[in-house]
Amino acid sequence: MYNKIFKLIIAGLIIAFAVYQFTEGYIGNGIMLILLAAVFVFFYFKNEFILLAFLRLRKQDFEGAKKWLNKIKSPEASLVKKQQGYYNYLHGIMVSQDNMNAAEKYFKKAISLGLSMGHDLAMAKLNLAGIAMAKRRKREAQILLKEAEKLDKHGMLNEQIKMMKENMKRAQMPNQHFGGHRQQRPGKRR
Repeated sequence: MYNKIFKLIIAGLIIAFAVYQFTEGYIGNGIMLILLAAVFVFFYFKNEFILLAFLRLRKQDFEGAKKWLNKIKSPEASLVKKQQGYYNYLHGIMVSQDNMNAAEKYFKKAISLGLSMGHDLAMAKLNLAGIAMAKRRKREAQILLKEAEKLDKHGMLNEQIKMMKENMKRAQMPNQHFGGHRQQRPGKRR
């Protein structure tokens, strides 16, 4: 995996050659080179491996998504800050099936690095709320659930939030113990 700066250097060189093509009168070549440079600038801000991992997750192919994410060897050097957030977010989604502790670590790191879409941030906080509830940290789960509800402006997570609230209510209800207190029967008559 190349350093993220190489994409900008390549885009700059292509733009310089496009300007040369414009000065020589090859307008079509110059326009095509400008579009090619735009692709490299786009991939600077949106990493190609993360996009491919999202496509695999959309098809519920966790192994394929993991394969694409594993191609990113050093996220700090090859990704900008928001991309690092999505890198950790995707790892959190994939790991949450097996290991809640690792998923919690990934989701917290993704939130601290930042996610550009409010829906993704709401989903990360909703997952953290579920993990906190599973670990019996109800207060933290309630706070995270309220934050997720505020971030979900389009109502895409309404069902999940409603289910999480119902689960929290069930967890707060006291357990009923039937037959715990026995009444004494009246003695037998002889």
